[in-house]
Amino acid sequence: MTERVYLDWNATAPLRPEARAAMVAAMDVAGNPSSVHGEGRAAKAVVERARAELAEAFGAQAADIVFVSGATEAAALAMVDRELATAPIEHEAVAAWGDGALAVDARGQVAVADPARSAVQLANSETGVMQDLPAGLAVSDMTQAFGKVPVAFDWSGVEMALISAHKLGGPKGIGALVLRRGLDVAAQIRGGGQEMGRRSGTENIVGIAGFGAAATAAARDLADGVWDRVAELRTFLETSLESDANPTILVGKESRRLPNTSSLITPGWRGETQVMALDLAGFAVSAGSACSSGKVRSSAVLGAMGYGPGEADCAIRVSLGPDVTMEQVERFVATFRRLRDRRRI
Repeated sequence: MTERVYLDWNATAPLRPEARAAMVAAMDVAGNPSSVHGEGRAAKAVVERARAELAEAFGAQAADIVFVSGATEAAALAMVDRELATAPIEHEAVAAWGDGALAVDARGQVAVADPARSAVQLANSETGVMQDLPAGLAVSDMTQAFGKVPVAFDWSGVEMALISAHKLGGPKGIGALVLRRGLDVAAQIRGGGQEMGRRSGTENIVGIAGFGAAATAAARDLADGVWDRVAELRTFLETSLESDANPTILVGKESRRLPNTSSLITPGWRGETQVMALDLAGFAVSAGSACSSGKVRSSAVLGAMGYGPGEADCAIRVSLGPDVTMEQVERFVATFRRLRDRRRI
């Protein structure tokens, strides 16, 4: 049986062994982090150690990190009481709270007139296109960028950032809202006053422990040049397909992008058909953001960049990760070509 090849790292990254080990250890901690006895203090220590690990990896201050259930909750906590301008390329978790009025050009770049009243992502999940964030930006979704490219929140000039553990090899269901020093938010989940009064509810210490460990491991990978090797694999993949007689369109190729992401449009071959055919051939890719799966409509991201439904409906996203090998990418290219050319017969 041919091994399956996972090429959907932007949807979720496989759990890192460091995160798994930290989570298993946290499962044996019996106390509640809000309790004052020894067991409670031990549980609290797990949370605060992970907060410090995340702060170090993200270039932030530990006291400014609010643990939440994921980037979707972080977006709600950051944006619920604010009227912010957003672009159509934002993830739905951010778009749900914004006006979609910011203009996007053909390269996927967003024009920001009033940073203090705007929310702009650092990197797009579908195309990998990255933004140059203006100083004083109110909110930035840094979920896709964190762990793949160097990010230093304290130097970014952004007031609030959204991040999520499972995009960098941590567990699903845990994320964080990171605040500029001196800024605060009003709790939307109220009760016991956990997370410095910003988000009530007993902390998910198992998920938090995994998040901290994954962030530390991700920072190490960046320092070791792991994602530079991933970028080389992505370049090989794109160059191979672009050289074909009937080349696939490479979205955002003129822009600065994440090192692992390719958005591929093959006119006349619908994205969901490609995903199913490749799945049967042993490759996991997607037709866009995982949070938009199952919804029959054109990509708002590609539409904002000027692609019509006939092109946007024929797009897939291939997102690589550190575990992907050259041999697997070569097999993907060969399989993609075979399926594409067979379809055209």
